[in-house]
Amino acid sequence: MEKVMDRTNSTETVKCWVELYSDHLYTWAFRKTSDKETAEDLVQETFLVAFQNFEKFEGKSHPKTWLFSILKNKIADHYRKLFKEGGVQTISFNDFFDENGDWLQEHRPIAWKQDETHLLDDPDFKKALDNCIDRLQNNYKAVVTLRFSQEKESDEVCQELGIAATNYWQLLHRAKLQLRKCLYLNWFRK
Repeated sequence: MEKVMDRTNSTETVKCWVELYSDHLYTWAFRKTSDKETAEDLVQETFLVAFQNFEKFEGKSHPKTWLFSILKNKIADHYRKLFKEGGVQTISFNDFFDENGDWLQEHRPIAWKQDETHLLDDPDFKKALDNCIDRLQNNYKAVVTLRFSQEKESDEVCQELGIAATNYWQLLHRAKLQLRKCLYLNWFRK
């Protein structure tokens, strides 16, 4: 059985954890952030927190569970920071709608081709979608990522980002409009 905890030597224990769990933590962080450098940084911060708080780990859970808990908090902090750096919202409804609230002709939704496969199974579409998400303002990106990639409920997203529900729904709506426009220009119109 592998040795995962030595209460007398925090340095050696955390080194062991790095060897055993880095790949698992990185894979999960990358899945949640879609960014190699961010995932690496978050994993590194996770081990730093584990080392600094080693004496608080009572061993009641498996070390991997504890590390994932730290990483989960680091990811939430990352998205909170992105949200706060989001800056001024630049999208205007005038970009999509006329004075009567009707779609502008050039932005009117069109029927997308339907085929037998699911769009998210197409690697080229997934790449286009990821590129469009990356282009979003940080506050829009944080809301979209927490809601759809991390599959958090709206109240969880509001709590993590420290925003009101009305602000959440507004940000999500505007993010979807921008994603729709980006996908139209970079995928469906091709």
